[in-house]
Amino acid sequence: MKSAINLLVLVAFCLSARTPKQIFEQWDRDKDGKLSIGELPQNAKHNFKRVDRNHDGRISLEEHENFLQRSRESRKPRQLPNDVQALRNLSYAGTNNPRQTLDLFFPKIRNNDRMLPIIVYIHGGGWKSGSKETAIGKLAPYLKTGSFAAASINYRLSGEAIWPSQIHDCKAAIRWLKGNSKKYGIDANRLAVWGNSAGGHLVAIMGVSGGVESLEGKLGKHFDQNSRVNCVVDFCGPSHLLSMGKFPSRIDHDSPNSPESQLIGGAIQENKKSANNASPITYVTMDDAPILIVHGTDDPLVPFNQAEIFHSALLKAGVKSEFLGMEGMGHGIGGAEVDNRVRKFLESHLLGKK
Repeated sequence: MKSAINLLVLVAFCLSARTPKQIFEQWDRDKDGKLSIGELPQNAKHNFKRVDRNHDGRISLEEHENFLQRSRESRKPRQLPNDVQALRNLSYAGTNNPRQTLDLFFPKIRNNDRMLPIIVYIHGGGWKSGSKETAIGKLAPYLKTGSFAAASINYRLSGEAIWPSQIHDCKAAIRWLKGNSKKYGIDANRLAVWGNSAGGHLVAIMGVSGGVESLEGKLGKHFDQNSRVNCVVDFCGPSHLLSMGKFPSRIDHDSPNSPESQLIGGAIQENKKSANNASPITYVTMDDAPILIVHGTDDPLVPFNQAEIFHSALLKAGVKSEFLGMEGMGHGIGGAEVDNRVRKFLESHLLGKK
């Protein structure tokens, strides 16, 4: 899944507006009917060339509306393969908040009558955009084998609630899945989490914070279950928020408007305790879940160093960590080599294949 930071950032700015036209008029400070790059909010400027389809250096209302429509279309539930069935919008926290729901996916024909291991996907989007509907492309190949169940989680975004609400939601979802495992034929003892970008950060936290009470939260009804996971696939996730600004990036990570600062509710360098509390590297101990880290060496949004230092910290603690650095890749990770490595990792830890 390509990063929603670049694709959907304008949508994040439009959430509070009633129509795309109203937000366009709000940004059009000189009232000339066109948006220059200088009129866009700082975090929307990265998308300027994507929106300016005729490359005239200005964004028209039509271009603005078309971009938002494309973004909305990309977030709609994708058509399921014929051999996959879904249960949508299940509330895992006992609330009516759509951000606290998950989708469950099952193969229509299972390979056997045993409980299925489950792969849980957590979307990216800078903790401020994105949705669970984008996950099926990653999950479908595993579902079609008949050997896995899958889930995709929504969580509260930073515009609604700051850290640690996001991890509280994710852990509540894991407890819900375990608490309902017999009902849905899920093997709660074989559960993987997989995420990209902000989702990579959240699954990394989940892999290293089993038993950390402050990150558990008090959501849902299944407190007889723990939120530990069996393995983690981390694509391009931040691992140490305070060091992100030390390396080249298209984002000023230390800015009060950076995704990381919005996540914790203030500039990260001015709120170091909160920044460390939201950093996976803080919680690394020897009993953490095995993890596969995949990161592009040319990632323009989350510096490659974040993967390097996380991998080193895991190995130092004695954690089983695999690191796949993809030479020349950016923030969007994919391809046959990556797919093969992820498949082998998940089959090893969930199916017991060597």
